[in-house]
Amino acid sequence: MKWYDVTRPLAAGMLVYPGDTAPSFDQKDQGKYLISDLHLSTHTGTHIDAPVHYLKTGGTVDTIPLEYLIGPCRVIDIRSGNSLISRKQLVGQLGKEKRILIRTAYSGKNTFERDYPSLSLEAAEYLISCGIVCVGIDSPSIESYTGDGSVHRHLLRNNCTIIELLDLNGVPEGVCDMIALPLRLAGLDGSPARVILKGDG
Repeated sequence: MKWYDVTRPLAAGMLVYPGDTAPSFDQKDQGKYLISDLHLSTHTGTHIDAPVHYLKTGGTVDTIPLEYLIGPCRVIDIRSGNSLISRKQLVGQLGKEKRILIRTAYSGKNTFERDYPSLSLEAAEYLISCGIVCVGIDSPSIESYTGDGSVHRHLLRNNCTIIELLDLNGVPEGVCDMIALPLRLAGLDGSPARVILKGDG
């Protein structure tokens, strides 16, 4: 078995969604020790969306059930086709696992592209109908750049946690164990997360 760290490093100059705060870091030498100040968005880098992010009410990131974020998951590869992932592309790809991660051609890209891969509303509806409780993607957002928020709202309203901006390069398709932990930020809408997988090497 092999461990895969599918978290994008947090660093100055990294890819950010247009309008989000670009991260900055200020390290200080206090004589006996070093300490750093961080300035970043709750949706910087690899991060987890809480229901309140789009619903404005409901669960915050510190209340997401851990069983949604830890356990068996299935990595599926959708690197071909249009940037908008359809229901048809998901049918037959899901197993019994209730957590899925979608690998697209965006893994490894470090610049923002408006036509990044994202879910169509029909694809989101299909995932909910299959009982999915966590869906992750390697692009900047689960929803298209021109989306109206309906994909986020449908997933979050139905208790499906969203992970965005993963890096699934080198991760094989199939079943693995996932640990995806956000910071325990009380009352907030999301958090950067460390996401690791354990699967066949």
